[in-house]
Amino acid sequence: MKLPIYLDYNATTPVDTRVLQEMLPWFSENFGNAASRSHLYGWKAEEAVATARQQVAHLLHANDKEIVFTSGATEANNLALKGVFEALAHKGNHIITIATEHKAILDVCEHLKHLGAEISLLYPDNQGQISLEQIQGAIRPSTILVSAMYANNETGVIFPIRAIGALCQQHQIIFHTDATQAVGKIPIDVQNDHIDLLSLSAHKLYGAKGVGALYINRKNKNLHLVAQMDGGKHERGLRSGTLNVPGIVSLGTACVIAQQEMQSNAQSIALLRDVLENGLLQIPQTSVNGNTQCRLPHVSNIAFGGVDGELLLISLHDIAVSSGSACTSASVLPSHVLKAMGVADQLAYSSIRFSLGKYTTEEEILYTINHVKEVIAKLQQ
Repeated sequence: MKLPIYLDYNATTPVDTRVLQEMLPWFSENFGNAASRSHLYGWKAEEAVATARQQVAHLLHANDKEIVFTSGATEANNLALKGVFEALAHKGNHIITIATEHKAILDVCEHLKHLGAEISLLYPDNQGQISLEQIQGAIRPSTILVSAMYANNETGVIFPIRAIGALCQQHQIIFHTDATQAVGKIPIDVQNDHIDLLSLSAHKLYGAKGVGALYINRKNKNLHLVAQMDGGKHERGLRSGTLNVPGIVSLGTACVIAQQEMQSNAQSIALLRDVLENGLLQIPQTSVNGNTQCRLPHVSNIAFGGVDGELLLISLHDIAVSSGSACTSASVLPSHVLKAMGVADQLAYSSIRFSLGKYTTEEEILYTINHVKEVIAKLQQ
């Protein structure tokens, strides 16, 4: 067993060896630019991109023409929110989102405020869940967009996406979801879920870093986007820039593997997560943050009462975990997600996110339980 044990799969995942094998030829052997239309090297690259586009679309139950490749979910979120705001400014300026969203949504909304957007920030209950009534109550005649993540990156709590999508469709409001943590972990059907825009990233599902995609519903005639990157008209004019062919191949391959193995992985990982959770909850003053009945199978956010959170995190030498999103891990502030759920500062500071993956073993989980117990016992002394 290798130390430290990696239990931070929500931050990133290792590239699956099968994904890597598919990527390698596109670095040196087939190195063409997918936009080079006059020779074989470009044609091969273009074909690889087209195949990956179909693979991503298939996982989401979408059409391949509805997939636009980006550098990751953050860029996809920016394109979705800024693109809709600019395109539909003549219709309205009101955007609804959730206080527990990733900073890649919240910071974009803050930016749009300076451009005249009105943002309604909805707060979840103490279980991290949002209700349809909250969204219904926030809708105005000027509402053009609702953005609600599919599943939270810190607690794993899954939102009622299908119901939210149906509500937005009823009111002719564009519905975007940041599904970065959910894609490849649980089944997603953009059509049945009434999703107009969906962001995802390869490195969260055992693909390479630096590549992602935005799903854009072609059937919604009210949906228009303004490109946020100009210069070359790549990706049907929505995302200019030379395509990252090896990365795109990795995303497509990762989606194929996820489609094949999602159910079995979810079952086995959930069992290990429950073993971990049950073991840690034996420690006095511990509790789970977030709804345990409606969450991703691989995430457990545990509050350890009575200990200094920062000291706890740096004392857990043998395991790689985090107190929240990797994008805010340098912050000394308590998690904005837990704060929005009403978790007290002291408990928010001493909460740790354990996120498992398909390479996590039972031996690692049992070791982790004992390691955490030993560290907390020393800190309490």
